[in-house]
Amino acid sequence: HIRRVTRELAPVLRGWANYFSLVDVKRPLEALDQWVRRRLRDVIWRQWKRPRTRRRKLLALGLDDHRAWKSAGNGRGPWWNAGASHMNQALPRKWFDRLGLISVLDTVKKA
Repeated sequence: HIRRVTRELAPVLRGWANYFSLVDVKRPLEALDQWVRRRLRDVIWRQWKRPRTRRRKLLALGLDDHRAWKSAGNGRGPWWNAGASHMNQALPRKWFDRLGLISVLDTVKKA
């Protein structure tokens, strides 16, 4: 499911990169990339729904048992969890790169 989302997002992000290709600023593009990844982590957290599923998925993504259990049942909202260190550790930028998510900043740099 998340693969489909990244595939559908690719032309939009490429469009943003083309739009900003003449601009020589790094921070706003970096912030846009970070926001997109956080939003995708938010979607993933919502898909997992139950604490037991969240714990199992976090364990599969490399978190230790105690941290996965604590994070899965923290009672905070999806947006908070999407920006929390446990989700950044479980789903780092490299993970999204392997999925094929396009970085606006990297695309602008290449142009």
